Amino acid sequence: MRPYLEKTYLQSAGRYKGTDIYRLDGGKFNGKYYIISNEGTRHLLASPEVIGYDSYLAMCGATSDMLGWLKEQNAVGNETDIMTILRGGLNYPLEECCYRNGIRVNNMDFISCERVIRNNQITGLDIRYTKMRAPRDITLMIGDIIASGETLARCIRYIIGEFKRLGGSIRRMVFFTIGGTRAIELFEELTPEFRFHWPEFEGITCIFYEGIFSAYQDKGVTGISWPQIDFFWKDGVISPEFRRYVLSDDDALFEKCIIYDGGARRYEIPDHYHEVTEYWEDIKKVADDFSFKDFLDEKLGYPTPASYDEWLKLNHYQQLESKTMNELYVLEREFASRNEDQSIIRIADRRLNEFRKALQEYIH
Repeated sequence: MRPYLEKTYLQSAGRYKGTDIYRLDGGKFNGKYYIISNEGTRHLLASPEVIGYDSYLAMCGATSDMLGWLKEQNAVGNETDIMTILRGGLNYPLEECCYRNGIRVNNMDFISCERVIRNNQITGLDIRYTKMRAPRDITLMIGDIIASGETLARCIRYIIGEFKRLGGSIRRMVFFTIGGTRAIELFEELTPEFRFHWPEFEGITCIFYEGIFSAYQDKGVTGISWPQIDFFWKDGVISPEFRRYVLSDDDALFEKCIIYDGGARRYEIPDHYHEVTEYWEDIKKVADDFSFKDFLDEKLGYPTPASYDEWLKLNHYQQLESKTMNELYVLEREFASRNEDQSIIRIADRRLNEFRKALQEYIH
Protein backbone atom coordinates (compact mmCIF):
# COMPACT_ATOMS: atom_id res chain seq x y z
CA MET A 1 0.00 0.00 0.00
CA ARG A 2 1.18 3.52 -0.79
CA PRO A 3 2.53 5.31 2.33
CA TYR A 4 0.06 8.18 2.13
CA LEU A 5 -2.85 5.75 1.87
CA GLU A 6 -2.05 3.63 4.93
CA LYS A 7 -4.87 3.71 7.50
CA THR A 8 -7.03 5.83 5.21
CA TYR A 9 -10.67 5.14 4.41
CA LEU A 10 -13.44 6.58 2.28
CA GLN A 11 -16.10 8.60 4.04
CA SER A 12 -19.29 9.51 2.22
CA ALA A 13 -19.74 13.27 1.93
CA GLY A 14 -23.17 12.79 0.36
CA ARG A 15 -24.68 13.10 -3.06
CA TYR A 16 -24.98 16.43 -4.87
CA LYS A 17 -27.39 16.37 -7.80
CA GLY A 18 -26.12 13.46 -9.95
CA THR A 19 -22.72 12.98 -8.31
CA ASP A 20 -21.63 10.86 -5.34
CA ILE A 21 -18.91 12.52 -3.28
CA TYR A 22 -16.40 10.76 -1.02
CA ARG A 23 -13.75 12.24 1.23
CA LEU A 24 -10.46 10.43 1.92
CA ASP A 25 -10.06 10.37 5.71
CA GLY A 26 -7.74 8.80 8.23
CA GLY A 27 -4.48 10.31 6.99
CA LYS A 28 -2.54 13.26 8.32
CA PHE A 29 -2.88 15.37 5.20
CA ASN A 30 -1.97 18.94 4.36
CA GLY A 31 -4.56 18.87 1.58
CA LYS A 32 -8.14 17.72 1.13
CA TYR A 33 -8.81 14.76 -1.16
CA TYR A 34 -12.14 13.76 -2.68
CA ILE A 35 -13.38 11.09 -5.09
CA ILE A 36 -16.46 11.85 -7.17
CA SER A 37 -18.55 9.44 -9.22
CA ASN A 38 -21.06 10.33 -11.91
CA GLU A 39 -22.73 8.42 -14.75
CA GLY A 40 -20.76 10.36 -17.37
CA THR A 41 -17.30 9.77 -15.90
CA ARG A 42 -18.06 6.12 -15.17
CA HIS A 43 -18.88 5.60 -18.84
CA LEU A 44 -15.84 7.59 -19.96
CA LEU A 45 -13.32 5.67 -17.85
CA ALA A 46 -14.78 2.23 -18.57
CA SER A 47 -15.21 2.72 -22.33
CA PRO A 48 -12.38 3.79 -24.66
CA GLU A 49 -15.05 4.18 -27.34
CA VAL A 50 -15.98 7.54 -25.73
CA ILE A 51 -13.90 9.95 -27.80
CA GLY A 52 -13.67 13.49 -29.14
CA TYR A 53 -16.10 16.06 -27.80
CA ASP A 54 -18.10 13.30 -26.11
CA SER A 55 -15.14 12.73 -23.78
CA TYR A 56 -15.36 16.40 -22.75
CA LEU A 57 -19.13 16.28 -22.25
CA ALA A 58 -18.80 13.14 -20.13
CA MET A 59 -16.91 15.16 -17.51
CA CYS A 60 -19.29 18.12 -17.32
CA GLY A 61 -21.85 16.66 -14.92
CA ALA A 62 -19.38 15.54 -12.26
CA THR A 63 -17.29 18.70 -12.54
CA SER A 64 -20.24 21.07 -12.34
CA ASP A 65 -21.82 19.19 -9.44
CA MET A 66 -18.58 19.17 -7.46
CA LEU A 67 -18.00 22.88 -8.01
CA GLY A 68 -21.53 23.56 -6.82
CA TRP A 69 -20.93 21.45 -3.72
CA LEU A 70 -17.55 23.11 -3.02
CA LYS A 71 -19.17 26.53 -3.34
CA GLU A 72 -21.82 25.57 -0.80
CA GLN A 73 -19.03 24.38 1.52
CA ASN A 74 -17.22 27.73 1.10
CA ALA A 75 -14.24 25.79 -0.32
CA VAL A 76 -14.27 27.97 -3.44
CA GLY A 77 -15.32 31.58 -3.73
CA ASN A 78 -17.14 33.47 -6.45
CA GLU A 79 -13.97 34.05 -8.48
CA THR A 80 -11.12 31.92 -9.77
CA ASP A 81 -8.21 31.85 -12.22
CA ILE A 82 -7.88 28.77 -14.43
CA MET A 83 -4.48 27.43 -15.46
CA THR A 84 -4.59 24.95 -18.34
CA ILE A 85 -1.75 22.51 -18.88
CA LEU A 86 -2.04 22.10 -22.63
CA ARG A 87 -3.29 18.93 -24.31
CA GLY A 88 -4.54 16.82 -21.39
CA GLY A 89 -5.76 19.83 -19.44
CA LEU A 90 -7.95 20.98 -22.32
CA ASN A 91 -10.22 17.99 -21.67
CA TYR A 92 -11.41 19.44 -18.38
CA PRO A 93 -14.55 21.62 -18.65
CA LEU A 94 -13.55 23.97 -15.83
CA GLU A 95 -14.54 27.27 -17.44
CA GLU A 96 -17.97 26.01 -18.52
CA CYS A 97 -18.68 24.45 -15.14
CA CYS A 98 -17.58 27.58 -13.27
CA TYR A 99 -20.03 29.53 -15.42
CA ARG A 100 -22.83 27.09 -14.58
CA ASN A 101 -22.21 27.70 -10.88
CA GLY A 102 -21.84 31.46 -10.95
CA ILE A 103 -18.08 31.41 -10.40
CA ARG A 104 -16.40 34.17 -12.35
CA VAL A 105 -13.20 33.23 -14.18
CA ASN A 106 -10.90 36.25 -14.11
CA ASN A 107 -7.98 34.82 -16.07
CA MET A 108 -7.39 31.87 -18.39
CA ASP A 109 -3.68 31.03 -18.50
CA PHE A 110 -1.77 28.28 -20.30
CA ILE A 111 1.39 26.25 -19.94
CA SER A 112 2.70 23.49 -22.21
CA CYS A 113 4.77 20.69 -20.69
CA GLU A 114 5.06 17.62 -22.87
CA ARG A 115 6.47 14.22 -22.01
CA VAL A 116 9.36 12.91 -24.08
CA ILE A 117 8.75 9.13 -24.34
CA ARG A 118 11.27 6.64 -25.64
CA ASN A 119 10.81 2.86 -25.46
CA ASN A 120 7.65 3.26 -23.35
CA GLN A 121 9.57 5.27 -20.74
CA ILE A 122 9.32 8.97 -19.87
CA THR A 123 12.83 10.30 -20.53
CA GLY A 124 12.25 14.03 -20.15
CA LEU A 125 9.88 16.99 -20.03
CA ASP A 126 9.78 20.08 -22.17
CA ILE A 127 7.98 23.37 -21.34
CA ARG A 128 7.42 24.96 -24.75
CA TYR A 129 4.79 27.67 -24.26
CA THR A 130 3.38 29.80 -21.45
CA LYS A 131 0.79 32.54 -21.19
CA MET A 132 0.54 33.62 -17.60
CA ARG A 133 -0.63 36.55 -15.51
CA ALA A 134 0.05 36.72 -11.78
CA PRO A 135 -2.62 38.55 -9.78
CA ARG A 136 -2.57 38.56 -6.00
CA ASP A 137 -4.52 36.37 -3.59
CA ILE A 138 -6.12 34.11 -6.21
CA THR A 139 -7.83 30.76 -6.23
CA LEU A 140 -5.95 28.75 -8.86
CA MET A 141 -7.97 26.00 -10.57
CA ILE A 142 -6.34 23.30 -12.71
CA GLY A 143 -7.48 20.08 -14.36
CA ASP A 144 -5.06 17.46 -15.65
CA ILE A 145 -4.13 13.78 -15.67
CA ILE A 146 -1.56 12.80 -13.01
CA ALA A 147 0.39 9.56 -13.51
CA SER A 148 4.07 9.82 -12.60
CA GLY A 149 3.46 13.41 -11.51
CA GLU A 150 6.65 14.69 -13.13
CA THR A 151 4.82 16.92 -15.61
CA LEU A 152 2.66 18.45 -12.91
CA ALA A 153 5.56 18.94 -10.49
CA ARG A 154 7.52 20.81 -13.11
CA CYS A 155 4.53 22.95 -14.09
CA ILE A 156 3.54 23.85 -10.52
CA ARG A 157 7.06 24.80 -9.54
CA TYR A 158 7.33 26.88 -12.70
CA ILE A 159 4.04 28.60 -11.84
CA ILE A 160 5.22 29.32 -8.27
CA GLY A 161 8.44 30.81 -9.62
CA GLU A 162 6.62 33.02 -12.11
CA PHE A 163 4.12 34.26 -9.52
CA LYS A 164 6.97 35.18 -7.20
CA ARG A 165 8.87 36.92 -10.01
CA LEU A 166 5.80 38.89 -11.12
CA GLY A 167 4.64 39.80 -7.62
CA GLY A 168 1.49 37.64 -7.53
CA SER A 169 0.23 35.30 -4.81
CA ILE A 170 -1.92 32.17 -4.59
CA ARG A 171 -4.47 31.79 -1.78
CA ARG A 172 -5.66 28.26 -2.58
CA MET A 173 -5.53 25.64 -5.34
CA VAL A 174 -8.38 23.43 -6.57
CA PHE A 175 -7.29 20.52 -8.76
CA PHE A 176 -9.49 18.12 -10.76
CA THR A 177 -7.83 14.96 -11.99
CA ILE A 178 -8.13 11.59 -13.59
CA GLY A 179 -5.15 10.63 -11.54
CA GLY A 180 -3.06 8.21 -9.60
CA THR A 181 -1.73 7.83 -6.08
CA ARG A 182 1.29 9.96 -6.91
CA ALA A 183 -1.03 13.00 -6.86
CA ILE A 184 -1.35 12.79 -3.07
CA GLU A 185 2.39 12.42 -2.54
CA LEU A 186 3.04 15.35 -4.85
CA PHE A 187 0.49 17.70 -3.30
CA GLU A 188 1.71 16.87 0.19
CA GLU A 189 5.23 17.79 -0.97
CA LEU A 190 4.10 20.98 -2.72
CA THR A 191 1.94 22.45 0.06
CA PRO A 192 4.91 23.47 2.26
CA GLU A 193 6.50 25.09 -0.80
CA PHE A 194 3.37 27.20 -1.36
CA ARG A 195 3.33 28.19 2.32
CA PHE A 196 7.01 29.06 2.29
CA HIS A 197 6.31 31.71 -0.33
CA TRP A 198 2.80 32.66 0.86
CA PRO A 199 2.16 31.90 4.56
CA GLU A 200 -1.52 32.72 4.03
CA PHE A 201 -1.89 29.80 1.56
CA GLU A 202 -5.01 27.86 2.65
CA GLY A 203 -4.22 24.56 0.98
CA ILE A 204 -4.90 22.27 -1.98
CA THR A 205 -8.21 20.57 -2.67
CA CYS A 206 -7.79 17.65 -5.08
CA ILE A 207 -10.80 15.97 -6.69
CA PHE A 208 -10.35 12.58 -8.36
CA TYR A 209 -12.86 11.32 -10.92
CA GLU A 210 -14.01 7.79 -9.99
CA GLY A 211 -10.93 6.80 -8.03
CA ILE A 212 -7.36 7.36 -6.95
CA PHE A 213 -5.80 4.99 -9.43
CA SER A 214 -2.33 3.49 -9.48
CA ALA A 215 0.22 3.59 -12.29
CA TYR A 216 2.01 0.39 -13.19
CA GLN A 217 5.54 0.25 -11.76
CA ASP A 218 6.61 -2.40 -14.28
CA LYS A 219 5.27 -4.02 -17.44
CA GLY A 220 2.76 -6.08 -15.49
CA VAL A 221 1.64 -9.69 -15.87
CA THR A 222 1.28 -9.38 -19.64
CA GLY A 223 4.67 -7.73 -20.17
CA ILE A 224 3.11 -4.97 -22.31
CA SER A 225 1.89 -2.39 -19.78
CA TRP A 226 3.54 1.05 -19.79
CA PRO A 227 5.26 1.80 -16.45
CA GLN A 228 4.41 5.20 -14.90
CA ILE A 229 1.74 5.76 -17.56
CA ASP A 230 -1.00 3.08 -17.57
CA PHE A 231 -3.57 3.24 -14.74
CA PHE A 232 -5.17 0.29 -12.93
CA TRP A 233 -6.78 -0.42 -9.54
CA LYS A 234 -4.02 -2.05 -7.49
CA ASP A 235 -3.06 -0.07 -4.36
CA GLY A 236 -5.57 2.61 -5.28
CA VAL A 237 -8.93 3.77 -3.90
CA ILE A 238 -11.83 3.21 -6.28
CA SER A 239 -15.32 4.63 -5.84
CA PRO A 240 -17.85 1.86 -5.11
CA GLU A 241 -20.02 3.13 -7.97
CA PHE A 242 -17.21 2.79 -10.52
CA ARG A 243 -16.27 -0.63 -9.19
CA ARG A 244 -19.86 -1.81 -9.58
CA TYR A 245 -20.13 -0.26 -13.06
CA VAL A 246 -16.97 -1.98 -14.34
CA LEU A 247 -17.84 -5.34 -12.81
CA SER A 248 -21.26 -5.21 -14.44
CA ASP A 249 -19.52 -5.30 -17.84
CA ASP A 250 -17.82 -8.42 -19.16
CA ASP A 251 -14.65 -6.78 -20.46
CA ALA A 252 -14.13 -3.25 -19.08
CA LEU A 253 -11.81 -4.38 -16.27
CA PHE A 254 -9.32 -5.82 -18.76
CA GLU A 255 -8.61 -2.66 -20.75
CA LYS A 256 -5.01 -1.48 -20.96
CA CYS A 257 -5.57 1.73 -18.99
CA ILE A 258 -8.37 3.62 -17.27
CA ILE A 259 -8.02 6.62 -19.61
CA TYR A 260 -5.38 5.70 -22.24
CA ASP A 261 -3.89 8.95 -23.62
CA GLY A 262 -6.32 11.72 -22.71
CA GLY A 263 -5.04 14.16 -25.29
CA ALA A 264 -5.11 11.65 -28.16
CA ARG A 265 -8.55 10.46 -27.13
CA ARG A 266 -9.91 13.98 -27.53
CA TYR A 267 -7.83 15.48 -30.33
CA GLU A 268 -5.95 12.72 -32.19
CA ILE A 269 -8.55 9.99 -32.51
CA PRO A 270 -6.60 7.88 -35.07
CA ASP A 271 -3.72 7.71 -32.57
CA HIS A 272 -6.14 6.63 -29.83
CA TYR A 273 -7.62 4.02 -32.18
CA HIS A 274 -4.13 2.69 -32.88
CA GLU A 275 -3.22 2.46 -29.18
CA VAL A 276 -6.36 0.56 -28.19
CA THR A 277 -6.27 -1.88 -31.11
CA GLU A 278 -2.52 -2.40 -30.70
CA TYR A 279 -3.07 -3.34 -27.05
CA TRP A 280 -5.65 -6.01 -27.82
CA GLU A 281 -3.61 -7.34 -30.74
CA ASP A 282 -0.53 -7.53 -28.50
CA ILE A 283 -2.57 -9.30 -25.81
CA LYS A 284 -3.41 -12.01 -28.33
CA LYS A 285 0.28 -12.42 -29.18
CA VAL A 286 1.34 -12.97 -25.56
CA ALA A 287 -1.76 -14.89 -24.42
CA ASP A 288 0.26 -18.07 -23.79
CA ASP A 289 2.81 -16.24 -21.61
CA PHE A 290 0.59 -15.59 -18.57
CA SER A 291 -2.30 -17.17 -16.71
CA PHE A 292 -5.66 -15.49 -16.87
CA LYS A 293 -6.02 -15.88 -13.08
CA ASP A 294 -2.87 -13.79 -12.54
CA PHE A 295 -4.14 -11.21 -15.03
CA LEU A 296 -7.52 -11.06 -13.28
CA ASP A 297 -5.91 -10.63 -9.86
CA GLU A 298 -3.68 -7.87 -11.20
CA LYS A 299 -6.64 -5.97 -12.60
CA LEU A 300 -8.73 -6.40 -9.42
CA GLY A 301 -5.72 -5.29 -7.42
CA TYR A 302 -5.26 -8.23 -5.04
CA PRO A 303 -4.93 -12.05 -5.01
CA THR A 304 -8.39 -13.60 -5.11
CA PRO A 305 -10.21 -14.79 -3.17
CA ALA A 306 -10.07 -12.41 -0.21
CA SER A 307 -12.28 -12.45 2.87
CA TYR A 308 -14.89 -9.72 3.26
CA ASP A 309 -12.89 -7.97 6.01
CA GLU A 310 -9.69 -8.15 3.94
CA TRP A 311 -11.56 -6.78 0.92
CA LEU A 312 -12.96 -3.85 2.91
CA LYS A 313 -9.51 -2.89 4.15
CA LEU A 314 -7.83 -3.34 0.77
CA ASN A 315 -10.37 -1.02 -0.84
CA HIS A 316 -10.65 1.50 2.03
CA TYR A 317 -14.37 0.82 2.40
CA GLN A 318 -14.44 0.16 6.18
CA GLN A 319 -16.62 3.19 6.96
CA LEU A 320 -19.12 2.84 4.13
CA GLU A 321 -22.64 1.44 4.46
CA SER A 322 -22.31 -2.27 5.23
CA LYS A 323 -25.27 -3.61 3.24
CA THR A 324 -24.13 -1.87 0.04
CA MET A 325 -20.53 -2.99 0.53
CA ASN A 326 -21.57 -6.59 1.12
CA GLU A 327 -23.57 -6.57 -2.11
CA LEU A 328 -20.57 -5.17 -3.98
CA TYR A 329 -18.29 -7.79 -2.44
CA VAL A 330 -20.62 -10.57 -3.58
CA LEU A 331 -20.72 -9.08 -7.10
CA GLU A 332 -16.93 -9.04 -7.20
CA ARG A 333 -16.62 -12.60 -5.93
CA GLU A 334 -19.07 -13.75 -8.61
CA PHE A 335 -17.16 -11.83 -11.28
CA ALA A 336 -13.85 -13.37 -10.22
CA SER A 337 -15.30 -16.88 -10.06
CA ARG A 338 -16.92 -16.51 -13.46
CA ASN A 339 -13.70 -15.31 -15.09
CA GLU A 340 -11.02 -17.53 -13.53
CA ASP A 341 -10.75 -19.68 -16.66
CA GLN A 342 -11.71 -17.04 -19.19
CA SER A 343 -10.13 -16.96 -22.65
CA ILE A 344 -8.18 -13.74 -23.13
CA ILE A 345 -8.12 -14.30 -26.89
CA ARG A 346 -11.92 -14.47 -26.96
CA ILE A 347 -12.11 -11.19 -25.02
CA ALA A 348 -9.54 -9.57 -27.29
CA ASP A 349 -11.41 -10.56 -30.45
CA ARG A 350 -14.68 -9.30 -29.00
CA ARG A 351 -13.16 -5.96 -27.95
CA LEU A 352 -11.41 -5.46 -31.30
CA ASN A 353 -14.66 -5.99 -33.17
CA GLU A 354 -16.60 -3.69 -30.86
CA PHE A 355 -13.97 -0.96 -30.91
CA ARG A 356 -13.47 -1.00 -34.67
CA LYS A 357 -17.21 -0.84 -35.23
CA ALA A 358 -17.62 2.07 -32.81
CA LEU A 359 -14.85 4.13 -34.42
CA GLN A 360 -15.25 3.23 -38.09
CA GLU A 361 -16.62 6.68 -38.96
CA TYR A 362 -13.37 8.25 -37.73
CA ILE A 363 -10.91 5.82 -39.33
CA HIS A 364 -10.56 5.61 -43.09
